[in-house]
Amino acid sequence: MTFSKYIGDSKMFEYDKHYRECQQLNKPFIKARINPKHGNYFVKIDLMTCNYELTTPEQEEIKKFTHVEKEFVHSTNNFTLEFHIDKELAWFDGISIVHVNKFCENLYDLTQINHSEI
Repeated sequence: MTFSKYIGDSKMFEYDKHYRECQQLNKPFIKARINPKHGNYFVKIDLMTCNYELTTPEQEEIKKFTHVEKEFVHSTNNFTLEFHIDKELAWFDGISIVHVNKFCENLYDLTQINHSEI
């Protein structure tokens, strides 16, 4: 069985199973689910499942590709993406359905650049 970089639109027990798998493998937990208020995705990355934190440069890199997405969702449906990033937890509310897969994979890949061998 291969490890999924993120889990999306799943049942609660599936999120729980993936969370435990992330803990066992020392990987970040990333989930995406539709926000029924606006139809875009709410994405969350939780690093409490692994023994590392987002460095300041990693947080800045995440902000860069978040701002690109923020401009996209604002231009396509006049929606404002909201987000918060710190060293252990980050969330993004309003990721477009068009970009959610790439966004989540970018989050995961960024965390693995400096931490894959820890």
